[in-house]
Amino acid sequence: MIDNLGIFALDKRFKITMAKKGNVLVVDDEEVMRDVLETVLSQDGYRVDLAKTGEEGLARFGERPYDVVLLDVSMPGIGGLRTLEELLKLDREAAVIMITAYATFDTAIAAWQLGAFNCIRKPFENEQILKTVAAGFSRRRGDEERRVLRRTLKTSGDRNRIVGNSPAIREVYDLIEQVAPARSTVLITGESGTGKEVVARTIHFSSPRAESGQFVAVNCSNIPSELLESELFGHTKGAFTGAIAAKKGLFEVADAGSIFLDEISTIPPETQARLLRVIQEREFTPLGDTQPRRVDTRIIAATNTDLQRAVKNGDFREDLFYRLNVINIHLPPLRNRKEDILPLAQYFIRKYNDENGRSITDQVSPEVLSAIETYAWPGNVRELETAIERAVIVARGNEITMECLRGEIIQPPTRTGATGDLSENAAALDVARGISFYDEVSRFEIELIRRALEITGGHQSRAAKLLGMNNTTLNSKIKVYNIKI
Repeated sequence: MIDNLGIFALDKRFKITMAKKGNVLVVDDEEVMRDVLETVLSQDGYRVDLAKTGEEGLARFGERPYDVVLLDVSMPGIGGLRTLEELLKLDREAAVIMITAYATFDTAIAAWQLGAFNCIRKPFENEQILKTVAAGFSRRRGDEERRVLRRTLKTSGDRNRIVGNSPAIREVYDLIEQVAPARSTVLITGESGTGKEVVARTIHFSSPRAESGQFVAVNCSNIPSELLESELFGHTKGAFTGAIAAKKGLFEVADAGSIFLDEISTIPPETQARLLRVIQEREFTPLGDTQPRRVDTRIIAATNTDLQRAVKNGDFREDLFYRLNVINIHLPPLRNRKEDILPLAQYFIRKYNDENGRSITDQVSPEVLSAIETYAWPGNVRELETAIERAVIVARGNEITMECLRGEIIQPPTRTGATGDLSENAAALDVARGISFYDEVSRFEIELIRRALEITGGHQSRAAKLLGMNNTTLNSKIKVYNIKI
């Protein structure tokens, strides 16, 4: 109860440091009330700032973002209701909880009409304060998450852009939307070049952490094992030979944000043990220091190797694997989502037009489209990007031609099998008469699309379903091949 002020005063001297849940601003002219609220909320894990007047509260509110504001109704100066109005002008989504000893019905109605989240009457139970603040915090973060997700997934920048509309990529979109607001660790798997860092960035920038902390990317395979711990956890001056000054670790840099640990399978066993402790305890100790430091850093890891096999071989800790693999997002290779190749190529054409001052059309010719869709892309999206960048730069006109593509893309590999190699089957392809492979593929595609459109009476969505492709891909091919519906 609030009457036990002596107990609260005693507790304040032994305040427990916990992981911060969020930022709370207390605005009250009574010192005892400010002390009580600071103690109760701090012990529950909130970061608390105090203000004695409405004017001081507004000044503090303008200096940093707050998730919840506890605001006394009766104060000298501009008063609680006027302060509420001004706070909501600064941030209309602020969760403001009014506290009053005169909790008349009229006061509560006035506060709610102005936009207060809730009203609490003095004296109050501590649990009542904590439950109401938690509800305000939840409402606030929920609003932020929905706003940031909508903004990021609709207008994400180049560094955080996922392009494609295949079933596999739509599943990735759905997973990102589900996991972005959470704190849980994420393990992204897939071959090199499939876009694991792009997914990691999208998770971060689609979450409230984009507002409160940084996204820090670390390629663990590029840092020598003897320096990796210093990079991740920092060190004090003189911690080892060459440590001429203290250095903040990347986990601390990413506090309240996200750290992306790429090539996680390459970290040495001793670093694996320290990383496990960070995940479990949310704290670490810099090299050469004795005092642990607490952090609220979300870990997103990635690997192109089979971590379960590494666990069986004794190269990776099993307990760390399970801690990292709370949520798994798998990115399929580009060869398994061919329908994404055309939109990716068009996106990269526009990107490198902007970077190089070119004006290459993103309407790809049937011949080029057939070539890039036939090629296996062993380097995945990264290889496609570099191929399109090169094509944009070397193009002599305003479109990408076959001459702009690398040789291996336009020369399909010779394959042997039970019926012999390509030369033995040349008659079947009628290559001797000079028929182009790409022309034949294009003609075959055009015929399939025309037949599907005829069967469905020109209905593109049904035709796309019949052909096993999405509407966007079918529409692009209709434009590329200039098929009349």
